[in-house]
Amino acid sequence: MSAAGDPALATSLCGIPLRNPVIAASGTFAYGVEFATLLDLDVLGGLVVKGLSREPIEGNPPPRVVEAQSGMINSIGLQNIGVRAFVRDKLPALARLSTAVFANVFGYASDDYAEVVRVLEDQPGIAGYELNVSCPNTKHGGMYFSSDPALLNEVVTAARRVAHRPLIVKLSPNVAAIEPLAKAAEAAGADAISLVNTFVALAIDPRTRRSRIGAGFGGLSGPAIKPIALRLVYQAAQAVRIPVVGMGGIATGIDAAEFLVAGATAVEVGTATFWDPQSPVRIAAELARFLRSERISDVSRIVGTLML
Repeated sequence: MSAAGDPALATSLCGIPLRNPVIAASGTFAYGVEFATLLDLDVLGGLVVKGLSREPIEGNPPPRVVEAQSGMINSIGLQNIGVRAFVRDKLPALARLSTAVFANVFGYASDDYAEVVRVLEDQPGIAGYELNVSCPNTKHGGMYFSSDPALLNEVVTAARRVAHRPLIVKLSPNVAAIEPLAKAAEAAGADAISLVNTFVALAIDPRTRRSRIGAGFGGLSGPAIKPIALRLVYQAAQAVRIPVVGMGGIATGIDAAEFLVAGATAVEVGTATFWDPQSPVRIAAELARFLRSERISDVSRIVGTLML
């Protein structure tokens, strides 16, 4: 038995059994199948494929990624092959895995989200959906779904009407308060929420007087954001009754444990996979060792145990 399959790590998310609570995050793990030569995908707690849209998207102009202190800034522009090509070219291999596979879904209007979910609904191999709501709603003047409870309610409700599988809503940290958004997602029918997405950031080249990112601004991720992400996960977990999936700078098993203590049922690992493609498996093994050192026989016993 691998450490990632330690019985103490076994858990569930929205009724979906997970071998362990460490999930490979969307946007940094491609469509999952590309990592099959680098690690055994069946020892992951789960994986979230990169964002899927109604039609293919080419993404933003380069440069798309720049290193930051203790992290990175990216502006990929949600490049993807589109949901129908994903079903045809990627999903058959994913459907053969025993690992829980979540489809990340996004769009620029509520109908876009609903259509992507509709295309996926009849396909095998998907355990649930993660809605990326950090997109501008083109029908509402570019206002972001993630920053307005009413718009968030609208998009989650639209997806909920067609989704029979569990629905996770991925929240942005670029808001004044996370609690109203967490509650809006729950009220609209979300089965869980995940957070945080990246922080809007800027990297400047002082010689050229230009942004180091082709699109101007980008999203900051990595260890630099972990303390803020922990605070937001704790606040969101206190505000809702549905499960919370935590992410934001997780690079070790101790990092994962901190998010669980803050109230997360499971965690997602993203940026760490850029320098260590096997990091989700390593982090799960480190988490198992932490539990043994603390004489904890069930990972669920540390969830939400923070004492302030």
